[in-house]
Amino acid sequence: MYSSFYGFSERPFDITPDPRFLHLTPTHREALASMIYGVKERKGFISVTGEVGTGKTLLIYALLRNLPERVKVVHVSHTGITFEQLLRTIFLELGEPQAGEEMYLLLHRLHQYLLRKLPSGENVTLIIDEAQNLSKEVMEDIRMLSNLETATVKLLQVLLVGQPELETKLNSDDLRQFKQRIGIRRNIKPLNSEECRQYMEHRLRLVGSSLADVFAADAVPLISDYTGGIPRLINILCDNAFLIGFSLDRKRIAADIVREAISDMEGGVDRKTEGPPSGDGGVKGPAPDGDDFASPARPENQIDYRTFVSGKQPSPVGLGTTTRKIEQLHKWLLLVHSRRQSKRGRKEDVKDV
Repeated sequence: MYSSFYGFSERPFDITPDPRFLHLTPTHREALASMIYGVKERKGFISVTGEVGTGKTLLIYALLRNLPERVKVVHVSHTGITFEQLLRTIFLELGEPQAGEEMYLLLHRLHQYLLRKLPSGENVTLIIDEAQNLSKEVMEDIRMLSNLETATVKLLQVLLVGQPELETKLNSDDLRQFKQRIGIRRNIKPLNSEECRQYMEHRLRLVGSSLADVFAADAVPLISDYTGGIPRLINILCDNAFLIGFSLDRKRIAADIVREAISDMEGGVDRKTEGPPSGDGGVKGPAPDGDDFASPARPENQIDYRTFVSGKQPSPVGLGTTTRKIEQLHKWLLLVHSRRQSKRGRKEDVKDV
């Protein structure tokens, strides 16, 4: 929508986990290096934790690009499953036929498969994203996978990736045996102010621009402070700021535009309708006769986007995936700011008269 206006080859702050845009801070670099090392050297269990939106899934995709072909990966992101369903998913991803065996037979078959593949150097790795959602019962069953080994090597590598709640579970008394099996544990931290600047610069350079070209000096600290150094929030705030700048025909994003984007993300727009865009992609905006778009209080059906996009707040009925939400939000915000611009123009005409 705004890429050509700012001279971007593509949108620099999309929220999709594209490894081309990976920017490695010290904690990201350490986590990725540990993941690669743990898989290649057959270290068994590995855990990587970090707050919502810090780039854990992006690191998984970066890991996949750095693993040799002999490593077979089973990537599981739907964690509300039983252990038996997990085993069947492993067989499905490995292309192995499965019948109606009981769980102990599935474990035996998996063990035999791993032993057969060991001489050829094949290394099977199970990646469980959103691992904090696993029940303690399933985690205790997963611990049994650490027994799939020979006297010298671990036959199956298990990478657990999740939010800080995963650490809380691992530190509980009833999972202390599981905790002892984890050979590598890493934590990803939010970006500090300088890392935030470097992160934005990195993504902008990849689309043929730079921080100085499109951001005023007073905008970047405001972005860093508001987002708390969470990359996903940086992306969403910058994306919305460019949308607003585009609607106002502003080639550089200054602090006032960032504040306006923050206000909108915080629900600081008075919706005269029933709220955000509907799930069918239609755009709902303020009523034509609305006197002001600002509202001192957030209506109940409005969204706090800091929690909404991070997954901590359930999505309203009718909205789809986060990407879909942002696409719909783009359309809605464009209408809002178009009307704002029109309103400013009417005020200027009145002054001229």
